[in-house]
Amino acid sequence: MRAHIAAPRAFRYAAGMDERIWTAALVVIGDEILSGRTQDRNVAQLATWLNVQGIRLAEVRVVADVEDAIVAAVTELGGRNDYLFTTGGIGPTHDDITVDAIARALGVGVVIHPKARAILERYYETRGGLTEARLRMARVPDGATLIENRVSGAPGIRCGNWFVMAGVPHITAGMLDALTGTLEGGRPVVSETIGGWVAESEIADILRAVEKETEGVSIGSYPFFREGRVGANFVVRATDADVARACAAELTRRLEADGREVFAGGV
Repeated sequence: MRAHIAAPRAFRYAAGMDERIWTAALVVIGDEILSGRTQDRNVAQLATWLNVQGIRLAEVRVVADVEDAIVAAVTELGGRNDYLFTTGGIGPTHDDITVDAIARALGVGVVIHPKARAILERYYETRGGLTEARLRMARVPDGATLIENRVSGAPGIRCGNWFVMAGVPHITAGMLDALTGTLEGGRPVVSETIGGWVAESEIADILRAVEKETEGVSIGSYPFFREGRVGANFVVRATDADVARACAAELTRRLEADGREVFAGGV
């Protein structure tokens, strides 16, 4: 199996800090996502799960059921992040080509995993038996291991730091649960939120100054239009809860000094 390419230093350390930042990318695979027929929910649940593992979701790409497109996406995103996840395209039909694309990207062949076959034989024993179509779900890139699927039998696939999972959100959730605690990561990111009825453009200088002065934090600004008024919520993120709280307090102080009413927890 091709060796996993390490992520560039820019992704691996926070600016100005020695703390290791672990990152992951997600490739969402499926024509149904791109056509709008299906709304993806895996981005949010993967991002939330990764944060608990101390890993940041750095990139997401949605690609069609086209082998060349999948190969290009996983090669590029997997090559510059610590972990790569894919969702979709590992079912029993002819257009489920994710396994073939992953194998091609890794430079290996595709084999029937004996444990996956045994799992499917047990699962389908009272459901019509293991057909040739269903056996496709036992195909894995050579050298891969399995991710347990407690919902529908067909396992996910792990190839080093690449994780190939189902596209159905509740099945994906079960696979993530099986992976909990098995990935190396850093400290989880914590956040503090404040908000106000203010246009973000009016206080951009304050946001920029507070973020620049506080090492190890990022401040996200999320504008909205509600009740005929503009406003924004500001989310302070850091790996240290005390730093996040102190930064939010300083941001609150400066906004209030500028004559703005600030709401803890956001508007």
